Amino acid sequence: MRVLSIVHPGDAGTELFGPVIAEAGHRHDEWIVAEQGAPPLDAYDAVLVFGGSMHVDQDDQHPWLREETDWLRALLEGPTPTLGICLGSQLLALAAGAPVGPLAQPERGWHEVELTEQAAEDPVLSSLPERFDALQWHHYAHGLPEGAVALARSDAGLQAFRLGETTWGVQFHPEVTQPQLERWFADKRDLPEDREQLEAETRERIGGWNELGRRLCRAFLGAAEERR
Repeated sequence: MRVLSIVHPGDAGTELFGPVIAEAGHRHDEWIVAEQGAPPLDAYDAVLVFGGSMHVDQDDQHPWLREETDWLRALLEGPTPTLGICLGSQLLALAAGAPVGPLAQPERGWHEVELTEQAAEDPVLSSLPERFDALQWHHYAHGLPEGAVALARSDAGLQAFRLGETTWGVQFHPEVTQPQLERWFADKRDLPEDREQLEAETRERIGGWNELGRRLCRAFLGAAEERR
């Protein structure tokens, strides 16, 4: 397949998913809308939309957010399997007409996520355990798009959804790697107060978390392959 990763300025790229895509034998391109404009709509068999430090309502600071949201809205009208992660999930929800806004308290660090009953039949989220501690790093949340199915929740709210048969969004970060997290920890602009505890906990958990991330990515790629 031809797989496209939409990545954003800053340190929130394809990371763990890149090797998984390569191991599956697919061609993979990364695209930065802020620098390259919107990609072609019909050139790829699967699309991944990753995170970023910006928020969906900061289009005054990041005018390209409007262009990307419009592109995702057009993408949703077609058959291309798409998975959004964190900011990517929020942008997909916004493109689908769901509300997106700040959380009362940011979710950063390890938080328990529980799958819904509907996730058991989902081709992507069923690859994950019924309950798991997920790595979170987001200040915003979104509602459930009209016609979508809720697939996972946490105490903070919706954590995963499927819209139609080809679009998924997750608020947690299944793609992160230890080197990437070390760079996040080195950036002192957005750290929780318990940074040292979080770093220690992350070193202990990241191996198992990366295995879940690989499972999720493989499941999405498998679902996309079946749509070809």
